[in-house]
Amino acid sequence: QVQFVESGGGLVQPGGSLRLSCAASGFTFSGADMSWYRQAPGKERELVAAISSSGIPTKYIDSVKDRFTISRDNAKNTVYLQMNSLNAEDTAVYYCHAGWNDARTFGDMRYWGNGTRVTVSF
Repeated sequence: QVQFVESGGGLVQPGGSLRLSCAASGFTFSGADMSWYRQAPGKERELVAAISSSGIPTKYIDSVKDRFTISRDNAKNTVYLQMNSLNAEDTAVYYCHAGWNDARTFGDMRYWGNGTRVTVSF
């Protein structure tokens, strides 16, 4: 069974930083492209950043470019998201995502963790 355990979220002031972690299991992590999604209340889940199986970042949405950095440690089966210069629009629940979770399985909750909540506010 696949498992994703996200952590590192919390309350942070605008301009602050957080480092999110996602510990994955139940599949060959080192062979999987990974990404971070986020979902704000009343909005669709959106892709934030993606990284190849070998550790090369492949995508950042424009709103986080130059502020967020995605990385991974295949020895620890963990993907990270370093978030700097946070603003209110970054407030959301952040989720781990594996590249093999394609359109056919995207809505299958077995392939998503509970996420970690990020709140940017004074």
